[in-house]
Amino acid sequence: MRYPWLSALSLLGIGVYVPAVIILGVLGGRWLDDKYGMSTTWTIAGLVLGVIVAVCGTYNMLQPLIKGVKKGNSNKK
Repeated sequence: MRYPWLSALSLLGIGVYVPAVIILGVLGGRWLDDKYGMSTTWTIAGLVLGVIVAVCGTYNMLQPLIKGVKKGNSNKK
């Protein structure tokens, strides 16, 4: 890889992105629970949605790194 620090910044971004998305999902769910007078229905739904978005986003963020590693290994033969 030409600039390894870009990979490090990408991984750092993932480390910030995952908890932020999950926390936003939970906070949005709590807000909906308070607004509609429900116990924890929307909080759990927000948590699940946040985890799904975090997994999909992480997968998409890691794709360029994975492709770069595969290209790097094939060129070393």
